[in-house]
Amino acid sequence: MITIAGAGLAGLTSALELARAGVRVRVYEARTEIGDGSVSRFAGGMLAPCCERENAEEEVITLGAGAADWWADITPVTRLGTLVVAPARDRAELTRFARRTFGYREMDVADISALEPSLAGRFSHGLFYKSEAHLDPRRALRDLAEAAQALGVEIFLGTKAPGHVDLDCTGIQAALTDLRPVRGEMAILHCPEVTISRTIRLLHPRIPLYLVPRRDNHFMIGGTMIESSSERPVTLRSLSELLAAAFAIHPGFAEASVIETGSGLRPAFPDNLPRLVQCGDTLHLNGLYRHGFLLAPAMAARVVQHLIPETTHAHHSECQSA
Repeated sequence: MITIAGAGLAGLTSALELARAGVRVRVYEARTEIGDGSVSRFAGGMLAPCCERENAEEEVITLGAGAADWWADITPVTRLGTLVVAPARDRAELTRFARRTFGYREMDVADISALEPSLAGRFSHGLFYKSEAHLDPRRALRDLAEAAQALGVEIFLGTKAPGHVDLDCTGIQAALTDLRPVRGEMAILHCPEVTISRTIRLLHPRIPLYLVPRRDNHFMIGGTMIESSSERPVTLRSLSELLAAAFAIHPGFAEASVIETGSGLRPAFPDNLPRLVQCGDTLHLNGLYRHGFLLAPAMAARVVQHLIPETTHAHHSECQSA
């Protein structure tokens, strides 16, 4: 029996992979609903290793290479790619982004119009990353929990974990050295006037924006990365900038309804890469940062490799990376 603290993204992906390996798994979650209070519910759900190379280490691309296929077995995945655009005045940002990424095709105004008719004539140049995908994070978490339970994983909601667990996946709540919070903010819009089918990234020198389509003309917008531990609601400054950027993508968003706003604290280590950390008899999976849905499957596979060979872990007096 493997016990896990936390039924968020890291805990559930690990539970599923352990169950697939034939291990009995029990997950404890203090919240009463899957995804309630989890930072993952505020994620964009982008499976975008090519674009993430713009500001991430090569390991992010390596770990995330198979994420879309992994998730497609669990929940609906939209495989329509990512379109990166910039206003004419910020053309240099598009050039810089292209230099730091890979797997794209350069687009002109006609190409963009053909790909996304709603954006016809709005941008003269762009980059199209055909292989990228996205999913709905909230549905994905629910589907992930159901898939794990179908394999016999026991999930105890509204239940604090016991004093000792084999795997700790409690995110920013974990007392790990060097773990820091990075605040992210988002909004969900409903805009029947605009039809966009794939992730759009709008480049801006200060706050790049991503817009991810959901069902029934709902759109998630986000992009902030603030070194802060504040758990307060979205600030007026951030929300104003997000909404202004959405308007810059398409003026139809001026008539959008703001359905929801939210903020969350992403756990990150100094190198912004996830880690397995052994503390005593407990293994920690943490530091998914802004790449949770992209990296969780590969990190869960590492959890299996670490936990399955030995049923009794040797005691460590201090925490160390595994």
